[in-house]
Amino acid sequence: MTRSTLKSNPVVFFNITIDGEDAGRIVMELFAHIVPKTAENFRALCTREKGFGYLQSVFHRIIPGFMCQGGDITNQDGTGGKSIYEKMFEDECFEVRHTGPGLLSMANRGRDTNNSQFFITLKKAEHLDFKHVAFGFIKEGMDVVRRIGELGAKDGKPTKTITISNCGQIK
Repeated sequence: MTRSTLKSNPVVFFNITIDGEDAGRIVMELFAHIVPKTAENFRALCTREKGFGYLQSVFHRIIPGFMCQGGDITNQDGTGGKSIYEKMFEDECFEVRHTGPGLLSMANRGRDTNNSQFFITLKKAEHLDFKHVAFGFIKEGMDVVRRIGELGAKDGKPTKTITISNCGQIK
């Protein structure tokens, strides 16, 4: 799967702060042409059009050299989350593989348990294929993602507070 831009795919952003200091912007293209339900959930959580979303949520789990996880919009610690569909939703498909850094994928607690939690890969992670739905990629701001990735530990606990200070849709 190449990371080509499709005009019809939504593009969203996160502005990031680290311990309250501006750290830059991450721009993401969502694979609506492959996983429309998953992409729509993430897009709507970025825009907050349902009355809730990623604004002021944190990256609660960071494993250096592997991934950065966020999106627990209810508890901020990895134990919660909420989808726009009122409940957890199914794994749409596993067409997109975890072939390298910069892929957006759904974090889950097993099959068909998707909500708002997501992660961004920092490297190839084939062991996640067929377990986590990849639904987008980083178009711009991979330097910000790498910086976030340096702020974790083996146990996943971030060494600083990484917050989504603003988010929305570009197109």
